[in-house]
Amino acid sequence: MTAPTTDTGTQDPSGAPPGAPDEAPSLGRKVGSAARWSLVNTMVMRLGNFAMGIVLARFFLGPEAWGVYGIAQTVLLVLLSANELGVSLAIVRWEGDPRRFAPTVLTLSAASSLLLYAALFALAPAVAGVLGSPEASGVLRVMCVVVVLDGLSQVPAGFLTRAFAQGRRMAVDAVNFVLSTAVTLLLAAQGWGAMSFAWGAVAGSAGALVGCCLAAPGTLRFGWDREQARALLGFGLPLAGASLLALGVANVPPMVVGSNLDQLALGFYVLAFNISGWPVRIVSEAARRVSFAGFSRLADSPKALADGFGRALGVLVTVTVPLCVLLGGLAGPIVVLVYGERWEPAARALPWLMALGLIRIGCELAYDCLVAIGRRRSLIAVQGLWLLLLVPVLVAGARTGGIAGVAQGQVLVAGAVVVPVYLVALHRGGVRLGIVARACAWPLLGGAVMAGAVLGLERLLGDGVLALLATAAAATLCYAVCVLPSFGFLRGTAPAAAATTTKD
Repeated sequence: MTAPTTDTGTQDPSGAPPGAPDEAPSLGRKVGSAARWSLVNTMVMRLGNFAMGIVLARFFLGPEAWGVYGIAQTVLLVLLSANELGVSLAIVRWEGDPRRFAPTVLTLSAASSLLLYAALFALAPAVAGVLGSPEASGVLRVMCVVVVLDGLSQVPAGFLTRAFAQGRRMAVDAVNFVLSTAVTLLLAAQGWGAMSFAWGAVAGSAGALVGCCLAAPGTLRFGWDREQARALLGFGLPLAGASLLALGVANVPPMVVGSNLDQLALGFYVLAFNISGWPVRIVSEAARRVSFAGFSRLADSPKALADGFGRALGVLVTVTVPLCVLLGGLAGPIVVLVYGERWEPAARALPWLMALGLIRIGCELAYDCLVAIGRRRSLIAVQGLWLLLLVPVLVAGARTGGIAGVAQGQVLVAGAVVVPVYLVALHRGGVRLGIVARACAWPLLGGAVMAGAVLGLERLLGDGVLALLATAAAATLCYAVCVLPSFGFLRGTAPAAAATTTKD
């Protein structure tokens, strides 16, 4: 059997090129519907996880247990970045009928996941010791069963993404959330500590696997074709390498905190990182579930791709900035109000982590765009440079400023080095600097005004519950007024910067 082509110029079986006019309205409706479902899904899941975190932190688990969980979660995310060798993205990206090569994808994904888990099981005590938390060994061995379950679910999940079937994906994620939450809370209440997170994650992932198979029936079939496997590995391994580097960037900070500070500090950092992540990830995850598939369909039309990227970036930044400003500017009062006095040290890192979250949203969207247009080498170079610079900066930050120094180091590297490099890579891919500037200009101006309002009103009104609500409402109103001029661009009724679409 001939391996599917990865050439972006190949036509689909209907004979129409991917960007044909008669396909555009259908694609637009699919992307719009998928984006709405994805946003609702992500908001519900993230808010649910946020509420569960509050309950666990207030009533069941202290900073030490959160530190152990942070170590296990870090290792799990690193393994998940490479457990299927990047081949599952072919289900979304390659043209033609994916059922022809899906069995080979599943075989590769399952085999690599099993090998990774076996290696982790054997090395768990050593890994936990190196990361400064020897007691995390057992939690690692249980939680990382998720690696195998995730490897099996990649193919049916890929079919759902390819079809923009985010409504069915929401049902799958709901099963995952309900099972993982129920098991985690039940075990935490019985005194299982960090192990409650591990068994909750396994239960949720097992439910998600079953849900994916029901939502995309007939896709969990094993098979093997040598030519397909060779083509899939050629396509996937560079992406897996870039993804592994990206997850390394995201997960080096807790490793640095655990090895250079102590488990208590790690617990505070993990909580601060989780707080910074939930509002940002609501927006980012909702977008990324459709952005790669959408950019892939536009990859052969540079102007459409550039305009689509600009509007997507504008929407993401516009929605995210006020969340980041509110949580960053009111970090101390919010942490104490929601989690209690004993978690107050976590607030030291939160403002910087909110700034980092905003930067990462743009970088992640750029990552998806560069993957869609086939610039995998650029991604590896960017992520490799990021990781190379990050480690020494974070070690220095941890030793001089604790968890706040670690957060500041991340913002410094991301803002001063990584963002400019991504801009150069996007420019070479056809997305000009003017488009990016137009997408971000009004939201960033509004964010600056909003930050001034937050700081001024907090000093004036204090940090009581009613005062915080009044401050948040007034500052958000200021932001809304500032970003009004950009609404035409975000809705697509105003043209993207005309100057940016001209050829050099």
